[in-house]
Amino acid sequence: MYIYNYKTIGYRISNNLKQLNKEIMSNDNKTIHDFQFELICDYFSRIDRQGPGSLDVTKKALSFITGLSEKSRIADIGCGTGKQTIYLAQSVEGHITASDLFPGFIDRLQNNIKKLGLQNRISAIVADMKELPFSDEQFDLIWSEGAIYNIGFENGIKQWKKYLKPGGYIAVSEASWLTTSRPKEIEDYWMASYPEIDVISAKIAQMEQAGYKCIASFIEPEECWTKEYFALQSEIEEAFLSDHSNNQAAFDFVASEQNERLLYEKYKDYYGYVFYIGKKL
Repeated sequence: MYIYNYKTIGYRISNNLKQLNKEIMSNDNKTIHDFQFELICDYFSRIDRQGPGSLDVTKKALSFITGLSEKSRIADIGCGTGKQTIYLAQSVEGHITASDLFPGFIDRLQNNIKKLGLQNRISAIVADMKELPFSDEQFDLIWSEGAIYNIGFENGIKQWKKYLKPGGYIAVSEASWLTTSRPKEIEDYWMASYPEIDVISAKIAQMEQAGYKCIASFIEPEECWTKEYFALQSEIEEAFLSDHSNNQAAFDFVASEQNERLLYEKYKDYYGYVFYIGKKL
């Protein structure tokens, strides 16, 4: 339990970040899994990205995938508010079915689809990635940026394989260790947040064991965290806290996000997001 005056923390975030995080780090870490579904949805629906990434990274991952046509069917699983979904629709042919568990994310994506006139290219649905309403061998490409951790990397690529046509592609980004050893503080943090985090070679082996040929893997650059993700959060936190001024959990949640930023700055040499592209054998 964090101990601080949560009614004033929102204004201290921008003015006294170092002091705030001394208080955060002096208490037990909380992970995103400790917070209410509605609170998480409200927070992340305010920004374009719900995890590290960039359009340049999406473009690079897409460059390893060939053979898509206007008849192709693509699934974007855990699409969030769909920034990469829109880019996919503007970059390749075929129809995209974008799904996410959070209705607020899908609402925002549907609004953007209408604004851009992409109704014939993208269908956005609310769906749990553990119980997807898809048919066997429905898709030529399954895409998932920063979301497969919700079901687990190994479990996800195994379960989703049945939705791919023979020779279809899967492209997912996943938190991964960049070194074989790391300091205890960041090890403990990730073991609490996502115990399945592993080194890149282990993730590639899991992909191969699941029946894919690993086409490519690459580490996302630092800007995918700092500029494309953390900076966006900083811009909306004060308004978010103002809207939830009587909710202790909201202040705890912002504190946990601030803590994540501090840990990344301190330990970014040891972990990052990695894109993995595989082809169903």
